[in-house]
Amino acid sequence: MNLTRIYTRTGDAGRTRLADNSEAQKTDLRVEAYGTVDEANAAIALAVALGGLPERVNEMLALIRNEMFDVGADLATPLQEAPEWPPLRIEQPSIDRLEAWCDELSEDLPNLRSFILPGGTPSGAQLHVARTVCRRAERVAWRCLELHGSEVADEPGEGGVSLLALTYLNRLSDLLFIMTRTTNGADGDVLWVPGTDREPPGKRKRTT
Repeated sequence: MNLTRIYTRTGDAGRTRLADNSEAQKTDLRVEAYGTVDEANAAIALAVALGGLPERVNEMLALIRNEMFDVGADLATPLQEAPEWPPLRIEQPSIDRLEAWCDELSEDLPNLRSFILPGGTPSGAQLHVARTVCRRAERVAWRCLELHGSEVADEPGEGGVSLLALTYLNRLSDLLFIMTRTTNGADGDVLWVPGTDREPPGKRKRTT
């Protein structure tokens, strides 16, 4: 890749090109999906820039931030029968790795007694922001799948959406949640206290 100029004026009419060079409206759900993935990646980048993340979490996020570009490229490339170039797709080993990391980080965490409120350290709170944006990216991608399907097509721009890209976003949002707990520490969970009395979980009197 050799970018000599950032602005091109080609999108001034409200259209853009997908990764297979087919045209789409900028309001197309494919564009919304990979744009939201980009937003989630930027939210992750801010968490890293804030500092204070455990080194192991930083190591994981370094790979994830690159892989999020792969997710965006996947969502930007409709499924095609015989593409001119091999498309960049999310594959099952990437999802397996996220699941393994979920298990690894969960080992040292206490069981939850309530839902967790977004908060904690600045970097931990920012990971909560990244998690919610990732969830939104997944929702947009599912709307995109509902519209375009998951079938392979013969013509550029006509194919469906890769399901593995959606699965990746689902697992990543789970991992980001676990990362917030790892970052905030065992005693750093900000627990939701339901009900109007707001007594801490576990201290309420049982009613008969």
